Amino acid sequence: MSVFRPQNWLDRLFAISIILKGLDGLGELIAGLFLLFVRPRTVNRIVVVLTRGELREDPRDFVATHLVAAAHRLDVHSLLFVAIYLLAHGVIKVVLVAALLRNRFWAYPWMLVALIAFIAYQAYEIVIEPRISLILLTIFDIIVVLLTWREYRVQKQRRAPTD
Repeated sequence: MSVFRPQNWLDRLFAISIILKGLDGLGELIAGLFLLFVRPRTVNRIVVVLTRGELREDPRDFVATHLVAAAHRLDVHSLLFVAIYLLAHGVIKVVLVAALLRNRFWAYPWMLVALIAFIAYQAYEIVIEPRISLILLTIFDIIVVLLTWREYRVQKQRRAPTD
């Protein structure tokens, strides 16, 4: 079985970026599984406990107030949607990253398609409700797309028959 072996600093940057994507996917899997088995009321309590100290220090803390507001809006259906969304994202990322690290050529175009779809959805979300975290994630995803595209072209060239 062939394993991806970085040849230069761009290859190493590509490897690091997809490993980060894989870890992100693993985190999404864990969060999605957790949300499948928890009630909205429990999520609300956890968020209140986790943000209590920060809100005591600064009652207008941007992140804490938004987390609490989002937790208060949760219902069973929205929690299920978020769980399924996280699980789907996580599975896609973990499978594709594992395939890329195993140097599976088919995974490059699929990773590009998946990332471009994620970027499109994130762009929509940014237009609806701009968040710095989502903007930074989108920038990172664009960088990963560019690195993946470059590596795809390199791999394609290596596989091309020589005349």
